[in-house]
Amino acid sequence: MVSCVQCKGRLLCGLSSCPLLEKTRFQSGVRVGREVAGDSPPNLFVGWKGYPSVYAGPLISVSDATVDDPSQMYGMGFDEIIEARSSLVRGMKTAAVNDPSSMGEARDAVLSVKSVGVEAKFEREPSFHLSFSDMTQPMGPTGSLKKFRLTSNPSIPAKVDEFAEERVKARDAVSELMQSGFEYYYLQKIFTAGLLGEKKKLVPTRWGITAMDRIVADEHIEKIKLMPAVNEFRVYSNEYLHNHYEILLLPGMWEFEQFEAWWAGSLWAAGEASVAHEYEPFEGRSDYAEEEGGGYYAGRMATAEALVKLNRQARCVVFREIYDGYRLPVGVWQVRESVRKAFENQPEKFATRSEALARIATRLKRPLSQYLARTVLLKQRRLADF
Repeated sequence: MVSCVQCKGRLLCGLSSCPLLEKTRFQSGVRVGREVAGDSPPNLFVGWKGYPSVYAGPLISVSDATVDDPSQMYGMGFDEIIEARSSLVRGMKTAAVNDPSSMGEARDAVLSVKSVGVEAKFEREPSFHLSFSDMTQPMGPTGSLKKFRLTSNPSIPAKVDEFAEERVKARDAVSELMQSGFEYYYLQKIFTAGLLGEKKKLVPTRWGITAMDRIVADEHIEKIKLMPAVNEFRVYSNEYLHNHYEILLLPGMWEFEQFEAWWAGSLWAAGEASVAHEYEPFEGRSDYAEEEGGGYYAGRMATAEALVKLNRQARCVVFREIYDGYRLPVGVWQVRESVRKAFENQPEKFATRSEALARIATRLKRPLSQYLARTVLLKQRRLADF
């Protein structure tokens, strides 16, 4: 049977809704009528249930407190995140993923690099609950969309507009736009909105997040494999929202391993502690990371991004411990941004692997032996490790 830690709300258990996520739903203090005027961050949410016929629509801000960019959200506590996201109203309508043009002006809003004025009319007043997901940021009030239009001109870069019109593979478009300096979360949005690719189609937001992490990381890893290896053992640390991270870089060619240790009482572990594990050799892997899901790809992307900035390759191990204070899922952006911030901290450097692991063990709450029992990468012994 699939465990809750492995499923993380994807309904792999066969239930029609996730009982753990249902417990996190609560009423938002935001009240909006059937007509709303405000700014679109800009963003478009695409659901996954019922695929290829899904619910999709724009996000509309009804407060200055709204924050949509996860890199700006990092550092906020649970209450601040809830406040920032609860004032973002989600308009929804049924859409066929093969017809992204049905989203109309909402897609133009997503292409904009600046907020866009919008007006929306709903079939009825939006419902006032706040919902959570393991993959996406918390979502505020939701309503069935009747009409949607822009009230200001979107600011669309010419290069992005060009790719939105052309039939170019999404991977190639993302690669070129990254090299042109476009930010990760912006590319994630336009990819989900069906604005990139040879056969343009809406991509459910939770799938699009993982797809972008894979595409961007793969692009980085191709470069990393040509770089010189680190010549010492480095340890980077960070902690945020009851998630603790220890990242170990070892000399050698690219490999990646990540652990997720869930404490009893934390969201997905419920009453039973659990350790998930994923590994990728130098040659890569083609199968999906079932044990960790999107968190694995977010950590992998942020690690690969950091190595490119360091101009180094390495064998990499990410230890992630999730404590019982983590009771609300805020999305895998938390993993991505926490790993990014860890690499912004000064690393501790060691001459041997044993010294580095001994230091890591002083900050982990779970015995290091429990990780070593499952590791693939750390079972490999090399002369440089001593």
